Amino acid sequence: MEKLTINTEFIKLDSALKLAALCESGGEAKTAIQEGCVLVNGEVCTQRGRKLREGDSVTIGGAGFVIAHEA
Repeated sequence: MEKLTINTEFIKLDSALKLAALCESGGEAKTAIQEGCVLVNGEVCTQRGRKLREGDSVTIGGAGFVIAHEA
């Protein structure tokens, strides 16, 4: 699984999907999240504003990433 490195305390789920290039736009991310296509730490998440912190994993359509904090 890929690492998505952030330099802040957290990143919102919809922003993380765009940053990781798993969704092309905020609208696409919103739709995928609302339709239950996104897993956070192995569980379906329908909150697009969910705060992701270091160690959280996100999966969508067989692709995914783990949040890592910039050292």
